Amino acid sequence: MTRDAFDRRTWLRRAAGLAGAGLAGWSQPARGEWAEAGAPRIAAAPPVWDTAADRERRMRWWHAARFGMFIHFGLYSLLGEHEWAMDREGIPIPQYERLAQHFNPHPHAARAWARLAREAGQKYMVMTTKHHEGFCLWDTKLTNYCAPRQACGRDLVREYVDAARAEGLRVGFYYSLMDWHHPDGYRCKSDPAARRRFVEYTHGLIRELMTQYGKIDVLWYDVHWPLNAREWESEKMNQMVFSLQPDIIVNNRNGLAGDFSTPEQHIQAAQSGRAWETCMTINDSWGYQRADRDFKTPATLVRNLITCAGGGGNYLLNIGPRGDGSAPEPEAQALRAVGRWMARNGETIYGSDRCNCKSTPFASFTRKGNTLYVQVHSWPGRTPGSRWMPFFRPPAVAAIGGLRTKALSARVLKTGQKVAFRQDDLSVQLTGLPAHAPDAPVSVIAVECAGEPRIDPLYVREHRQRYKVGVSWS
Repeated sequence: MTRDAFDRRTWLRRAAGLAGAGLAGWSQPARGEWAEAGAPRIAAAPPVWDTAADRERRMRWWHAARFGMFIHFGLYSLLGEHEWAMDREGIPIPQYERLAQHFNPHPHAARAWARLAREAGQKYMVMTTKHHEGFCLWDTKLTNYCAPRQACGRDLVREYVDAARAEGLRVGFYYSLMDWHHPDGYRCKSDPAARRRFVEYTHGLIRELMTQYGKIDVLWYDVHWPLNAREWESEKMNQMVFSLQPDIIVNNRNGLAGDFSTPEQHIQAAQSGRAWETCMTINDSWGYQRADRDFKTPATLVRNLITCAGGGGNYLLNIGPRGDGSAPEPEAQALRAVGRWMARNGETIYGSDRCNCKSTPFASFTRKGNTLYVQVHSWPGRTPGSRWMPFFRPPAVAAIGGLRTKALSARVLKTGQKVAFRQDDLSVQLTGLPAHAPDAPVSVIAVECAGEPRIDPLYVREHRQRYKVGVSWS
């Protein structure tokens, strides 16, 4: 993402204090009105989709999934210069529109994305149906600036939906409210007539997405600039969405709180009880950027996924396909490497619960019920011998300070090898570990506990036995 005044991240920061409460800079209309002059106001019951019980029902699969694929794909993919190229390079609209005359991705591109997502261990996909550039990838009746009416001649959203379902993946639609192409996309900020036209246009596009492709699992709004939630009629927008897709979940980027929060390019757990999903790129770009070679390693991606799952959140990891629809090979290789790790260790991620255990210098943690998964990213190896006894190499030991729950058993997850341990008031010490890491890039030790595992690092600092000043150490 860019770091200037009107990028996605900046607008999220501006609204952060209010969006989390569902306000985003406006006073949400009351659901109850005066019955008559002088009568007390009686708040109407919230709609079914806005209740905790219905949200829990709709999001159950999403919490279990933990890992999804984000796909940024559009005309900018042909340029290979970042998805904000139209804005950042000041490309005139008539010049940018010519890209639509050459945008014709391979018919099987979406199938390759879906297979890659399945191989990576991802359970759902979210694709850009319309990014900020304003080009629609589906068969819309509201504009000719769409894939089926340009060189492509095909409904790319339909191809994506069919491909995802063929691989058993849940289907999500990204939709940018901001539009650099539509004549009212900025004029709506100050012109009421333009605002009316543009809001109706936007609601109409979303209605098409919600009615033309069967059951949709996620609607992922983005950047509500230049309007606020009241001006977008965001509550009406969501009411329409849920009336057409009663099982869908929506994010918080149309100015309302939505079902989940969306930290971008960083991992930040929401407060307990609030669902969240970190979206992140594999390199530094969302759309295809041919010059961006700063790819994250599989080890980094696995550790990010573990951190998200441990905090009770999801990890939505992006690919930026080329103009022909092919995924850059470094991104595909990294995802397949993550998938190989997930094939062995998926139980530590899928369906995991929020874990009240902070990471240590050598490990992070996830949990499922009373099972604590110690995700060891720096394997201890054998304890080095001293200069007095260089031949002596005690078995490897890993200690977890501040575990306040009784440990019952431990095992290496990959091999099933039992791990001996001893536990005292300050820590549990896992002893006799293999000399070499049994897995890569992260090895897992499953520790069964007598209750929900909880690690309190301050407990060690506060309760460790200390000696009086003046004690002789000779």
